[in-house]
Amino acid sequence: MDITLIKTFVEVANTGSFVAACDRLFVTQSAVSLRIQRLEDALGQALFIRSKAGAILTPAGEQFERYALSLLKLWEEARQQIGIPDGYTKALTIGAQHSLWPRLGFRWIDALRTALPDLSIRAEVGMTDRITRYLVEGVVQVGLVYTPQLRPGLIVEKALDDELILVASYPGASAETPEGYVFIDWGPEFTHAHGIALPHLTNSGLTMSLGALAADYIMHRKGCGYLPARAVKRRLDAGLLHIVADAPRFPYPSWVVWRDDLDENLLSVARAALRDVAQGIVTEQLSAVSHLERMELYETG
Repeated sequence: MDITLIKTFVEVANTGSFVAACDRLFVTQSAVSLRIQRLEDALGQALFIRSKAGAILTPAGEQFERYALSLLKLWEEARQQIGIPDGYTKALTIGAQHSLWPRLGFRWIDALRTALPDLSIRAEVGMTDRITRYLVEGVVQVGLVYTPQLRPGLIVEKALDDELILVASYPGASAETPEGYVFIDWGPEFTHAHGIALPHLTNSGLTMSLGALAADYIMHRKGCGYLPARAVKRRLDAGLLHIVADAPRFPYPSWVVWRDDLDENLLSVARAALRDVAQGIVTEQLSAVSHLERMELYETG
């Protein structure tokens, strides 16, 4: 069985659309259609009911879906097991959004390497959709994301509290009349809360769905935008970015998403290591400031 056909089936099933699947797989719509047709011919059953509204699974498709996920899991397990370097007995692939690697993900890797010297670790980066797809397919076993997606076979737990704060590349910026405002898309919940709190900034003329990478754009221009506090802390400390004091803040915790079939012992160690790292980050920041400064934790570092 061609594993590419299985991956294509899973993408169409997840998105409910041949068009959306081709965008995620970086192939043409005709290629997606051909792959599904080949799979249906091999199984002798129609797997999707196609319409202008999208594609939904047939009863046969619903039955096949659980086998498809199992096939992907087995394939990834085999691929990763064969690829374990000499001297290591276990492997773990971690996926995380870009802004979660520096202050949380890298420290987690350090803790895992200390706790499990025989663990081979692979790191992946991507936005939530990509990390979730990798989790479902078994490409990664655990992910760090800001907006987790609930899927069968995945366990979601809070990793670390954070908040989105308005920062500017210049001092003295105001939320009432910010120059160079960039709307950074942090998901529907943020968009809704932002629209209520700052209606005058809803249509800024420049929108970015780049996550914390937008900090580089803002930092090198006269601009401002909402970014995760922990992700920009070092830039704030260095004076490269400045907090807009009169701007509202929005909760934006990070989450860890586990595959529910992860080895129990490895899960236990990895969970404890992440918990210790997260607590260490909180303690480190709280111990560095006075009681008064804690009220403005991310302004003072």
